[in-house]
Amino acid sequence: MKKTFFVLSTIALMSACSSVKKTAIVPTTSKSDFEDTYTIIWNGKSEAYRYIDGEYKRDETYDYVFNVVQKRYDNVWKSTKTLHRNHPDYDFRGGQRSQTMYFQLNYAMNDDNLSSTLNSSLGSGKGTSDIEFRNQTLIIQLDTDNPYYNISKYTPFNRMKITQQYKYEEGLLLEIVELYKEDKNGKVTPFSKMEETAVFYIKGKLDKAPTIFNYVRE
Repeated sequence: MKKTFFVLSTIALMSACSSVKKTAIVPTTSKSDFEDTYTIIWNGKSEAYRYIDGEYKRDETYDYVFNVVQKRYDNVWKSTKTLHRNHPDYDFRGGQRSQTMYFQLNYAMNDDNLSSTLNSSLGSGKGTSDIEFRNQTLIIQLDTDNPYYNISKYTPFNRMKITQQYKYEEGLLLEIVELYKEDKNGKVTPFSKMEETAVFYIKGKLDKAPTIFNYVRE
């Protein structure tokens, strides 16, 4: 009996490992490399809108703050995004209050257009971009069977559209994230959209400590 249980457990473990490798892009490596490529850190906030009665209406309970660590390797980008919804009345229909997401984008020229394929902890997708990566559009088919999918299996959407505008000279990233459901007949039902604004940070040096302790005598 113990031998049978061991064999079954081993098979289950191997199957789980195989599933993770095929469906997730969560980094798994024995070595952590800090300066292996060009890295940008984005820090920002999002204003949310819910689709109600045929139009988008402002909904502060869905607002969030976020950070993205974006590592650019030639024609491949790898990003980790963390977000948190602060509002106490958030209803969790958009997923957990705090979330971490992983994305990998592979770029290639398709005729005269730059296209991308995306693999992420949310699902897979495709996108388009200009050659300087100033304007990008990505569409992700959400995959609730992904073991690292951490939004929710019961959310009323199955697609995510991301529209990005990189204003490098201004140090800004403007992004719109749209969540919607698309059925087998192609009918689209919007759920919400988030308008993100972020500023970027890159490697630099400081001439002195940026802040000091503010000692207040009583």
